[in-house]
Amino acid sequence: MSERQERLLAIVHAWQGKRILVLGDVVADELVVGIPRAIAREAPVLVLQHAESRVLPGGATNVAANAAALGAKVDVCGVVGDDETGRELVTALAAAGLGCAGVAVDPSRPTTTKTRIFAGGAQQPVQQLLLRLDRLDRRPVTEAVTEVMAAYLARALPRVDALMISDYENGVIHPGLIAASLPAALNLGRLVAVDSHGDLLRFRGAHLFTPNQPEAEAGLGRQLTTPADVENGGRRLLTELAAQAVLITRGREGMTLVARQTPAVHFPASPGVTAVDPTGAGDTVAATFTLAGVAGATLVEAAELANLAAGIVVARMGTATATAADLLAAIAALPARDGE
Repeated sequence: MSERQERLLAIVHAWQGKRILVLGDVVADELVVGIPRAIAREAPVLVLQHAESRVLPGGATNVAANAAALGAKVDVCGVVGDDETGRELVTALAAAGLGCAGVAVDPSRPTTTKTRIFAGGAQQPVQQLLLRLDRLDRRPVTEAVTEVMAAYLARALPRVDALMISDYENGVIHPGLIAASLPAALNLGRLVAVDSHGDLLRFRGAHLFTPNQPEAEAGLGRQLTTPADVENGGRRLLTELAAQAVLITRGREGMTLVARQTPAVHFPASPGVTAVDPTGAGDTVAATFTLAGVAGATLVEAAELANLAAGIVVARMGTATATAADLLAAIAALPARDGE
């Protein structure tokens, strides 16, 4: 085994038991699988016979589930509605060992739910996504709910090693809650990582950012069409965000790490991996990158581990997680580099 592999293995072991607080949009990812049986008489659409249904952690809870699967102790702060989906999701999170004391209930809104309907049958390795149906309320959470969450954050932040902010623009991460979390975490010296689908500049001063390429382009107001564009755009974001690192995920093109006073590093997508479903891969990247940072990894080591973890989850259907065992196996299987 190479020195590089031994170092990566040591980092994964070092983050076991670290405490992570995930703040953001709680989402229930509902997976429905049906077996195609016919074409409907009333319209040219498939008739599916229901095969299975599952409710999986999505949004910020997928970030949290990934961090927990990788070995961290994780607390979640977010909002659910006073409905069966929200109760089912919180029960599942608690059963998986995640702390849910920071999950507030807001009776005025539904639990954000994304239902994906697949055709193919439960025993088929590859299934076709037919439809996604979203149930959500994008209004900012009420002042009363914000106060409850802010009080929880004040109690929880001193006890954790890192704060991860996961913003899906579903109304939870608004200026009041950012003000109640980001400055306090920075003042306490906690590592702060941000994975945001919205305006990145709201989180200026956080340490790590993991936008995908379209999110980076939105923040810059221009397209990034070449590797040089990606690097230059990443450097501009790094400066404007006053960050330590920006890791831009680029789908099949892999990911690009831009950090202070070092050359940009490009990581190709994991070779030999057949991408089945990219759903939630960005959450896996955010969780792994943050945990590696807490464990003392260099930014390049953290990005390499995040890339490996992403390769694990895209080979699985639906919102998936990579476990510590998965990642350790992937590290052990890494091909040797020239000179190793």
